[in-house]
Amino acid sequence: MFTAALLLGAGALGGLVNAMAGGATLFTFPAMLAAGLPPIVANASNAVAISPGHLLAAVADRDRLPRLNRRLATISVAMAAGAALGAAVLLVLPERLFVLPTPALIAFATLLFAASPQLQPLVRARSTGDHPAWWELPALFAAAVYGGFFGAGLGVILTAVVALTEGGDLRTVKVQKNLLATVVSGVAVLVFIARGAVRWPETLIMLVGALAGGYAGGRLIRVCPVWVIRWSVTLAGLVMTAIYAVKYWS
Repeated sequence: MFTAALLLGAGALGGLVNAMAGGATLFTFPAMLAAGLPPIVANASNAVAISPGHLLAAVADRDRLPRLNRRLATISVAMAAGAALGAAVLLVLPERLFVLPTPALIAFATLLFAASPQLQPLVRARSTGDHPAWWELPALFAAAVYGGFFGAGLGVILTAVVALTEGGDLRTVKVQKNLLATVVSGVAVLVFIARGAVRWPETLIMLVGALAGGYAGGRLIRVCPVWVIRWSVTLAGLVMTAIYAVKYWS
């Protein structure tokens, strides 16, 4: 019962945090480890449990969803390919290696997001109409590879990239981040399930909590002040950087 309560609570908190700022894995992955799952199985099971929360968070603020056009389709295909590659690499990599780059990637994404208001005027090759900016596809493909591989801080990374093209409307940024995270996690989940890397009892318990938390977070974004969202993203990134650096580099 304690393990079930731990997984349910971590799922709810993770879903809420993911919708608001990114960083659910900070809570959900350690909970899966505490439940006794091996690291790679814990990561795969965690990905399955929190993936529907991304879609629920996006739908909860559906007025800000982007229109379906060639640009969105191109980005989605690139991110699906990246997620599949990242998930495949995870399943063949030794466990001791799969978390090593995490702190550096999260730190970079956090700094990028924090500086996005200052960087945005410098990024003149913005996405327009049906065509992504020249740098968008490589950046999002790399983010998708990382998301399929591990996923901790994926929300922070996607938020940082999207913020450079969408300006200061953070509600729109968060909705698009959640939509892109749905693509990444959905493809990675299919790979993990096909390879039998998921422990279903723990996954289903966490899934229930993550669904409730993701929807609540998506609704909260609609009324939450912009500065709270911006600082919560930055704080989540800094906390994740510190925790994972201590855990995997010390």
